[in-house]
Amino acid sequence: MRITAPFAALLFLALTLPAIAQSKPDASAPAPDQATPNIMPLDRIHAGMKGTALTVFQGIAPESMDVEVLGVLRNVNGPKGDIILVRLHGTKPEYTGVVAGMSGSPVYFDGELAGALAFRIGEFSKEPIAGVTPIEEMFEINALDSRPIETPVRTGTTPSAKTPTAAPGVGSATLAPDYRNYLRPIEAPFVFSGFSDATLQRYADQFAAAGIIPVVGAGSSSSAQKQPEPIEPGSAVSAILVRGDMDIAATCTVTYVDPKHLLACGHPLMQFGQVDLPMTKANVVATLPSPLNAFKIVNTTDTVGAFVQDRQAGILGVMGRDPKMIPVSVSLHNGTAIKEFHYEVLNNAKLSPLAMMATVFNALHGINDYGDDITYRMNGVLTVKGYPEVTMRNMFAPLDSGQPAAALAAASIGDRFGRIYSNPYDAPDVEGVKLDFDIVRDRRSARLETSRTDVTEARPGDQITVETVIRPYRGERQVCQIPIRIPTTASKGPLRILVSDGDTLDRMHRAAPAMTRSLGLAPTIALLNKERSNDRVYVSLFDSDPGAMVADKIMPTLPLSVMNVMDNMRGTQDMVVLGESSVSEASTDPLDYVVSGAQMLTINIK
Repeated sequence: MRITAPFAALLFLALTLPAIAQSKPDASAPAPDQATPNIMPLDRIHAGMKGTALTVFQGIAPESMDVEVLGVLRNVNGPKGDIILVRLHGTKPEYTGVVAGMSGSPVYFDGELAGALAFRIGEFSKEPIAGVTPIEEMFEINALDSRPIETPVRTGTTPSAKTPTAAPGVGSATLAPDYRNYLRPIEAPFVFSGFSDATLQRYADQFAAAGIIPVVGAGSSSSAQKQPEPIEPGSAVSAILVRGDMDIAATCTVTYVDPKHLLACGHPLMQFGQVDLPMTKANVVATLPSPLNAFKIVNTTDTVGAFVQDRQAGILGVMGRDPKMIPVSVSLHNGTAIKEFHYEVLNNAKLSPLAMMATVFNALHGINDYGDDITYRMNGVLTVKGYPEVTMRNMFAPLDSGQPAAALAAASIGDRFGRIYSNPYDAPDVEGVKLDFDIVRDRRSARLETSRTDVTEARPGDQITVETVIRPYRGERQVCQIPIRIPTTASKGPLRILVSDGDTLDRMHRAAPAMTRSLGLAPTIALLNKERSNDRVYVSLFDSDPGAMVADKIMPTLPLSVMNVMDNMRGTQDMVVLGESSVSEASTDPLDYVVSGAQMLTINIK
């Protein structure tokens, strides 16, 4: 059923948006305290109607464009998703065409707000023809619940089904190789400032899977730059994903504004639902015409609130709201020289891990100290409110496959973020991240070559010695001796001994049935803090007797009577019965090498 004007007004009032008239700015504009929004419902719009639209072509002042209705297209933007098809007239729009960053430009007929420019039609169009999202659909967006949606992060997932927000110079063949869509949202380019080409090339596919196409060179960010002029319909406005020494921002146009809220874009940025992103004013440096994809070059300025909703029909911002961002500090130590980076990333389950990976890699890669054979010693903490700190101590060296140490360090941090956010029980309140990297101008990696034990048989309680040989990269072999005591509870028969690097041991535990289950935030953090460093050689003893894992705690070599009881509890209380028990573990002291490799030995327990 078509939404009528009175119903739309009541709905809008019920959703707490102050009913302030939005009209073409002239002397007859309704007063701010008018009781109902002055809107034109879709059922009054017909072909041949003429009106105006507002957008910024340069600077901060919105300029008027003439608009002519060509018709109404039904069900083209999803079920019951109607749009108004219009042609833009005027010297500037006819020269630039439909411009990336123009989405959200308010459209008025007879002084009444009808909707927002939101879609471009076709490619290489000779005329500026656009689609308009009806204003009734935008008024459905509400801010009744401002809690961020926490979407679990899944590794190895396929790209999102929704069409990514495109960037200047990106055609539909790149964004949708399996079908052709002549109706596409007008781009709100995600401008990456302070990022190297190597960073964007490495993470572009992951950003695209989240609906983001990175753009470089189409603007910058300066929170210190003040813009005293108030935001009004037609103003440029930006949503911030990262800010500080690195910036990621998307810019579109304001459709509706009142003292407490504004609506913009006319289409989703990423359609995440509830969000919490800084909302800033923006200054359009220039509008660049292009037959393929015209766009605005934009500088973001001072923060005025937060965007709290990212929906199908647009985005909603709240004036004066302080967004919850995650402060990040990265320090790089090269001898006595220190370089520091300070920035904030958005608090979002899907994008925060990716934003952390990209920014950390960018900080490590985008400096003069970077090189192919660089090794990093990392010490850091991730702070989650109400929980123990997540410690991040490790060492990273380049792999033979060509994977640089910076990418490995970034992936390690992204993995921790992903596992914290993916728990289905507790919403994490990440308060901050602090990372310190010592830069070593050498490839400090070593491969595990051989291992052996000093005995072939032993008794429970005996101490044995495992001797292992590691081969440093372009270095001489080194022999390490690791004493380990066999538990007094060890059963007779074969005892398996795993000699390995820390990452292999961690992966083996994560591959256990317990790790395929979702844990709460507390046991997740406990498991993260138990993970091994990769600059040691580890020796682990595995008994053939079954054990159990309850949350993050291992209960090895349980009596058969106890196992029978616990086996009946499978699937409850985060408990999993294991086929064998890890009964003891020892390691070398830190070796100042990133060790890789694993070998399995066996001795007989008498």
